[in-house]
Amino acid sequence: MNALEVKNQHYESIKKAIEYFEDYYSTQPKLKDVASHVKMSEYHFSRIFKEYVGVTPMQFLQATTLSHAKDKLLTSKSILDTSLELGLSSSSRLHELFVNFVGVTPNEYKKMGDSLSITYGFGFSPFGKTMIATTEKGICSLEFYDDSYEEIFNRLKSIWKNAKFTQNDDKAQDILNKIFIHKEKVNLFAKGTNFQINVWKALLNIKKGEVSTYSDVATLLGKPKALRAVATAIATNHIGFLIPCHRVISKTAAMSGYRWGIERKKIILAYEDQDNE
Repeated sequence: MNALEVKNQHYESIKKAIEYFEDYYSTQPKLKDVASHVKMSEYHFSRIFKEYVGVTPMQFLQATTLSHAKDKLLTSKSILDTSLELGLSSSSRLHELFVNFVGVTPNEYKKMGDSLSITYGFGFSPFGKTMIATTEKGICSLEFYDDSYEEIFNRLKSIWKNAKFTQNDDKAQDILNKIFIHKEKVNLFAKGTNFQINVWKALLNIKKGEVSTYSDVATLLGKPKALRAVATAIATNHIGFLIPCHRVISKTAAMSGYRWGIERKKIILAYEDQDNE
């Protein structure tokens, strides 16, 4: 079992624990109750949880409260000054030099992937089972799933209707290892309208460990009233984690609106918050 398969097992246990915390929050469950629910000893569960997320289960609960999220919004460096300084057209210094971002050309968009070869596969990441798809220009999809992968694969095919698809799970896992274990720089090849592309570029300027609001993103784009359009563009992001839509929360600091599940969003944010210290 490789490192990401182990992390996937840990993720599933942590996700189950978080669901339990949320279902029984009003009764203030104790550590032993949660450990029993995920069928682990208190010691083993606490060790696995801290090893994965970086904090104890009880610290995690505190870190995902509404008040903590509000504090994060106040203390996170504003994305506006940094992003305006770099310019939305810049791709050289985005996302802490972690990704190169390439959007499809209008002609490529119109052709819906005609003559494009896409290699896709299924593997494991620290945040569960994951599908990743690549072209010669870069990663064109990264999606998490819990049960059946049919929905996310059908979504990939609907985005690139005329592309040729080849499955290679070994290659997929190799790329996931590069992203999540070796943390190598990667290229992204995103398909969207001009507005969607600009929204996704704006997200790339939110640094790891920081959060922002839909309102901030809309303001950055010079369209402060376009909150619904911005939210829709964020919701249609098809390159999860690498385009960090998980770093956007509502103005009230509520953890809402994540395509791959609120529990996963909380885990990713806590994981990044600890990793950023």
